[in-house]
Amino acid sequence: MITELLLWSSITLIIMAGCYNTSLFLLSRRRIRRSRTDRRDRFYVFLMACLNEEKVLSESLARITSLPARNFMALVIDDGSDDRTFQVARAADPALVRVHRRTPPNCRKGKGAALNDGVRHLRASGLLAGHDPADVVLCVVDADGRLDPHVVQSVDPYFDDPRTGAVQVCVRMYNRHLGLLARMQDMEFVVYGDVFQSARRYIGSVGMGGNGQFMRLSALNTLDGDGPWSDSLTEDLDLGVRLIAKGWTNQHCTAAAVSQQAVLSLRRLIRQRSRWFQGHLQSAGLVPLILRDVPTRAAIDLLYHLSSPVLILLTSLLPLSFLVALGATTVASVQVGHPLVSPMWLLGPYLLSFTTAYAYGFIYAKRERELGLVRSVLLAHVFVFYGYIWFAAGWWGFWRMLTGQRGWLKTART
Repeated sequence: MITELLLWSSITLIIMAGCYNTSLFLLSRRRIRRSRTDRRDRFYVFLMACLNEEKVLSESLARITSLPARNFMALVIDDGSDDRTFQVARAADPALVRVHRRTPPNCRKGKGAALNDGVRHLRASGLLAGHDPADVVLCVVDADGRLDPHVVQSVDPYFDDPRTGAVQVCVRMYNRHLGLLARMQDMEFVVYGDVFQSARRYIGSVGMGGNGQFMRLSALNTLDGDGPWSDSLTEDLDLGVRLIAKGWTNQHCTAAAVSQQAVLSLRRLIRQRSRWFQGHLQSAGLVPLILRDVPTRAAIDLLYHLSSPVLILLTSLLPLSFLVALGATTVASVQVGHPLVSPMWLLGPYLLSFTTAYAYGFIYAKRERELGLVRSVLLAHVFVFYGYIWFAAGWWGFWRMLTGQRGWLKTART
């Protein structure tokens, strides 16, 4: 009886998730038509919160300073680094790159605190003087972020709509060729952007990522608190929800991307994802805001998204329940002397687990044409198992939450 309950509970959860994913996949295939409007000149500021980023910062700044765009600058926020981050930033083009150095005891309090201080510095320094906040766009770029050369030209039209508060671009891994783990992370972000984020444009629930997020300054000015960003471990998720609650529209741009460094160590990857998981748990505090201020359709999707930590922890029990059911069936078959189920019974679990691999493989093949459809689908089968790392990361993040650990698990660069 318990075995059957576990099995059917597993099947029910998988089918429900499959229906949701299928709905978003179909919705993401629709094309958005934007009406043409008069163009405006905007001032772009690229914010880079850096803590010991000497290994990757130089290349990222070189990409930014070579952008074929007008009216932009980069602000490097050195958050108390004890390596050569400050020197690397100062060595960049001084006409386009400014450095704001944070020192103890005010530094190293999280990415959100560093970004908030960067915005305060922009306002106090006069760097934004003469610019209408509605025509100032701030872009958060991680120290290892490498923006596409055409990113400003791709993003700028979205801000022609005065309701647009923020735009998130696609995220890729620039070292995706260095092994299967890096490739899986690239596929993860491609699927998330091209399926889930693209579909959420129609729902009104597009989320912000911590890298490649563009925000109108006047939209940030409407947010409550000491600064736009919170002290959450997933300050980007928090910011996106609060913008929607204030009536702004978040957009997702599929025509440009920011490439970042994939984590090449499994332990470091799980460590990184445990921080993301813990941040999602912290975001449960956004539920009252969503219920009160977010339109119904977007609210339902956001609530589902925020429930993902609980679903991950529950889903982590599904493989175990399947093995228990399979083991019990095998033992019973031996006892009665003949198989109790047909070999075709295994087709059901395969279809439940791997049907999405064909859709994800199709999506990834469109981005990585040199791989081809067949190889992409095979990689997508591996991607299903790759998703199991969230189980380890989830329980680690949950344990950190229970024990009151809130430290920033910063990902080491290579």
